[in-house]
Amino acid sequence: MGKDTIVIREIEPQDNRQLEEVIRACFHEFKIPLEGTAYADAETPRMYESYQNDNDIYFVLDRNGVILGGGGVKPLKDYENDVCEIQKMYFSPQVRNKGLGKSLFKKCLVEAKRMGYKQCYLESAPQLKAAIHIYESFGFKHLESALGNTGHYSCGVWMIKDL
Repeated sequence: MGKDTIVIREIEPQDNRQLEEVIRACFHEFKIPLEGTAYADAETPRMYESYQNDNDIYFVLDRNGVILGGGGVKPLKDYENDVCEIQKMYFSPQVRNKGLGKSLFKKCLVEAKRMGYKQCYLESAPQLKAAIHIYESFGFKHLESALGNTGHYSCGVWMIKDL
């Protein structure tokens, strides 16, 4: 692996602190509300521990031990069992516009289908225009309101896709 090689791999315990920093920095950068979003989630500082079930998975972008972003799949809370949610997909500015987000997003969709989910849901903030464009390019359709019970009342974009 070269010095600038970035790999997509499953999260490990030592990734928690760096990943939390990447996630929280995005909220400040894009001026996304801190309450009612992933910023305030209890699992944000403990991402590894939060994705250790058979029906969820979380991936990180790793450049020689430096975590530059991530994204995961979990069952949509308080909703139908065959619907998952792509969650906590945030990236450091260093890796944006290089196709890595699309690669990780595609990997999440493949894993969601492999785990038996029939639909994939996501929530986003209107400020994340580039991300929303990517979701649309993958066939996600906009919804009028939120599904499930994510607790993310400050997210104003809700989308879904059949797998």
